[in-house]
Amino acid sequence: MMISSNSRTTDYEINPVFLDRWSPRAFTGEEISETDLLLLLDAARWAPSSYNSQPWRFLYARKGTAHWDKLFGLLNPFNQSWVQHASALVIVVSNSTMLPPGAEKRVPSHSHSFDAGAAWGYLALQASMSGWAAHGMVGFDFARAFTELNVPEGYRVEAAVAIGRKGDKSILPPQLAEREAPSPRLALSEIAMEGGF
Repeated sequence: MMISSNSRTTDYEINPVFLDRWSPRAFTGEEISETDLLLLLDAARWAPSSYNSQPWRFLYARKGTAHWDKLFGLLNPFNQSWVQHASALVIVVSNSTMLPPGAEKRVPSHSHSFDAGAAWGYLALQASMSGWAAHGMVGFDFARAFTELNVPEGYRVEAAVAIGRKGDKSILPPQLAEREAPSPRLALSEIAMEGGF
């Protein structure tokens, strides 16, 4: 049975939370409390990971706080143009090594980025369920982020996430306002293949 929500339609009867979540660029600029932001990050930490290694780390700043300019300054000009109205920024980092159960020393983690992506997904879903929105992006200076945020060796800077309340698309430049809607997805038949490609 198909369901529809937020101008999206599924092939199967999945929970509408997956259809309702999307990544807007128009935010209200409303302040987010540290408690509300930490609630989103707490949901993210419950994501699954290889050997429960939990490689994700979240470096954050709320707008109007001492660290906002530092994180905001890492974004490229295009992303700064709309993130200026966000309530918080999070830089997602992952540890490229892990300590498997019973091991005496850390070993390379093949899935650290995959696992950090699962945590980002949990954060995005919790944001949506809590009345916030989250928009992930890679348009920022990774090298500067590594240095300026004191990221330890062995960690990988993965992505940035803007968080805020959905705003009116009229605050966006016209070319972005036209795109301010939930995006479609490829057909399930294009991405799920039994037995191989």
